[in-house]
Amino acid sequence: MISCRNPVGFLWVFLSGLFLFEAAVCSAELSPQTLAAFDRYTQERERNIEEEILVPSRFLWVDRLPSEERERSYRRLKSGDILIDAGKRVDIPDGLIHHWTGAGFLPGATLAQTLSFIRDYDRHAVNYQPEVAVSRLIERQEEKFHILLRFKKKKVVTVVLDTEHEVNFRSMDARRTVSRAHTTRISEVRDAGTPQEKILPPGSGWGFLWKMNTYWRFFESEGGTFVQCETISLSRDVPFAVGWIVGRFVNSVPEESLTFTLSRTREKVLALLPARIDEKK
Repeated sequence: MISCRNPVGFLWVFLSGLFLFEAAVCSAELSPQTLAAFDRYTQERERNIEEEILVPSRFLWVDRLPSEERERSYRRLKSGDILIDAGKRVDIPDGLIHHWTGAGFLPGATLAQTLSFIRDYDRHAVNYQPEVAVSRLIERQEEKFHILLRFKKKKVVTVVLDTEHEVNFRSMDARRTVSRAHTTRISEVRDAGTPQEKILPPGSGWGFLWKMNTYWRFFESEGGTFVQCETISLSRDVPFAVGWIVGRFVNSVPEESLTFTLSRTREKVLALLPARIDEKK
């Protein structure tokens, strides 16, 4: 064993790790086999989602919990907690699927106010900074949105991704709305914000995020609006030699980003409410 008290030995281990990291991470490419496995998984999940959203008593994730746990979860949501489920990581050929669901409650917010905030895509870079560095609505056709988001995440390494999404909203009734977003392009950005900035072809690069589907549910009840966000993302697998670097990123970022998104949504929507009330007076 090489002791960390030996600076030469420690430096050798560190530099060797970086060499293995570059060699393993930079070689990742999205294969048709990996993409097909992701598509099969998401298609099955979307069939289940369609069944759930048609039944009001099963609309939210917490509605399907045992009665005591469900009541406790609703109390926590109304007290301000963000709840995240146990999550799921699925190994597929040359890739990993990360599946997480979370929920929050926006006291005093109507469904219309919540949707107005979510659909303000030009301001996502303000509302969701620093994880969203650039945001832009490219096109809107009624309830269908085409948007661009540049994500930036620093964890061991800094990863910048240019992503495009097609987002479709659907009203279930006067109090319930759902949305579904599929990425249509994800490109890694090297040296972002510098004269050397380079946008890589989709499916190449480090492979920390190759695809992402996002499913929101909004339910206005007495006293506010419940929001639920479900994400299914695809990343490269974790090479054994660099698991200590790659694993920390691909395994923890999906849950952390979901928690951040829900927390920031709650914070920003609630901050807007007093101003909107004053405008009505």
